[in-house]
Amino acid sequence: MLRRRPSIAALLEDRPPELLAVSGLGSCTWDLCAAGDDARNFCFVGAMGQAAPFALGLAMAQPERRVVLFTGDGELLMSLGVLATIATRAPRNLALVVLDNESYVETGGQPTATAGPTDLAAIARGAGIPDVRSVTASSALPELRAALRAAEGPLFAVLKVAVEELPLTLPHSLDGVTAINRFRDAVLSPAG
Repeated sequence: MLRRRPSIAALLEDRPPELLAVSGLGSCTWDLCAAGDDARNFCFVGAMGQAAPFALGLAMAQPERRVVLFTGDGELLMSLGVLATIATRAPRNLALVVLDNESYVETGGQPTATAGPTDLAAIARGAGIPDVRSVTASSALPELRAALRAAEGPLFAVLKVAVEELPLTLPHSLDGVTAINRFRDAVLSPAG
C-alpha cells in the first residue's frame, strides 16, 4: 500500500506553473498542505462531496490549465453521479486522484464501501471515463505524474493508501478569505 503524503508530494514534484490542485474534504486537504503551501491549491474544508464538481467546473472554466483533484474514497462516494457528468463533459485538462484507504478516517475510521465490493475504478470506467488507472506501488507514481500533466483527460486514478494518523496542520496563509483570494488571483493570472 502507498503512503498518502509521499504519494501526493511525488505527484506534485517539479509542478508546472499551469497545474491547479484541488483537495477534497478532510485528510486530502491536510495532505495537499503538507506537500507545500501554494497559491494554486484550493483546499476544501467542510463541503463533503463537492470537490469533484468544483474541479470539473474549474477545468471547464480554465481549459488552458491542468486541474488535478486529490480526494478520498469517502468524499467521492458522496457524489458518484459526478463521474457520469465528467465523462459526458470530457474536459481534457482534468485528472482525479482518489486516495482510497477504505475508511472514513475523519469520523472514526468506519469502513467505506470500498472496503467491501465497491470498486471506484470500475465505476469510473462504467461512467465512461476513458483513462482509468489503479495504483498500488510507488514505482507507478512517475508514470502517473507524467499523465497528470500531459494525458488527454479526463483521467481517473485510484491510489490504494494505508490508513494513517497524520498531523492536521495548515499553513498560516490558509484562513478562508486569504486562501480564496490568493487562489482566485492564481487562477486569473496567466499560466506559465
